[in-house]
Formats: sequence, C-alpha cells, structure tokens
Amino acid sequence: MSIRCSTRSRRTVAAVSLAAAMALTAVGCGTDDGGGTTNEGGSSPSSAPSKSADEDKGAKQEDTAAGENVDPNVKLAEVNGRDGLTLVVNEVKRDSGGFVTVSGVIKNNGDDIRSAGQWAGSESAIVTNNPNSVAGATLVDKIGKKRYYILRDTDGRCLCTTGLTAIQPGKSVSVFMQFPAPPETSNEVDFTLPTFATASLKISG
Repeated sequence: MSIRCSTRSRRTVAAVSLAAAMALTAVGCGTDDGGGTTNEGGSSPSSAPSKSADEDKGAKQEDTAAGENVDPNVKLAEVNGRDGLTLVVNEVKRDSGGFVTVSGVIKNNGDDIRSAGQWAGSESAIVTNNPNSVAGATLVDKIGKKRYYILRDTDGRCLCTTGLTAIQPGKSVSVFMQFPAPPETSNEVDFTLPTFATASLKISG
C-alpha cells in the first residue's frame, strides 16, 4: 500500500517562484543546513525565496506527493537504508519552472514498524515545520560541485512529502522532493536521503 496525496497546483506555483528567485541568489556550496545551494568552501546557503502574499494567505500545509504520472515500474536506482528499509527512485525530472523533482518509493522490508520521522534532517527549523517528512534530502551537482537543498517557503514548509505515518512491515510509501535545478549542462547528480545510501541519478527532461 502506498500513500500519495497531491496538492500539486499550489506547490508547483510556489516551486516556480522559489526556483526563479534562487537562480538570482544562488551562492557557492557547503555541507550542512539551508534551503538552497552551498559550496565546498562551506559558505552558508541562500535564504529561501518567498511566495507572494496572495499565495501564502490562508495556505494550509498538507500531506503532499507530486508526479501523478510517475511510472512505479521504472527503477532508476535502489538504495538500502537502516532496519530493512529500501528506497527506489522512479523519476528525476527537470521541469520548465527551474526545479528538479525526485519521485520514489520507500519500502519496509523488515519485520517491525518503522518510523517516518528520521528523514527530515537535523536542522531544527525544518524538523519543526515539516514533521515526518523527507525534507532532509539533498542533491549534489558533481560537475558544478554544488549541493542543493529542498525548496521551501518563508514559513519553512518544504516542497516535499510531509505527514508520513509509520510504515508497516511489507508496506511502502510514495515520496517526492523538489530542488532548484542544476545548470542544464549538469545531468547527473548524487541524491542522499538521511539513513539511506547515496544514489547516482541522471536527470531527464
């Protein structure tokens, strides 16, 4: 059984605005917290771009998943995590709005229930605003040597799957994550989700 709730319209509009702003404020690359990109020299990532007041007014955070047309039979990569969990990446797509969407499935192959609270990362603001999410994921452009963090709005809400429940043995959950897009000359990235091994992925689109 998988969980896939979509609020794609609002999230996609936000992603376009966020990615466009990030293209103007991108900084060099680093290694820890942040909502944009960092460089190998360790400079801090750029602050998250904002949505318009009209978009943000009355907005309600919901469990989300993008990519209704993702083919679950496509397996771009499969990596192991802790305690019998596996992550299968089904799609890594570059969109015209200037962002990259990673879609996949996390499966519990173990004998016990596994918590979904371990993938939000270690940044306290992100964990607080995105409980039980996959907000801790990152992409690394191996050519440009830049790390990209999941897009977020000024309230710290990520453009990623949130509100995940514990995964029962033998069950799976669908997830998605949206990042600023690397330059079009960079079509291969390293993808990392906390507690899982790193996967080398090719971007389509």
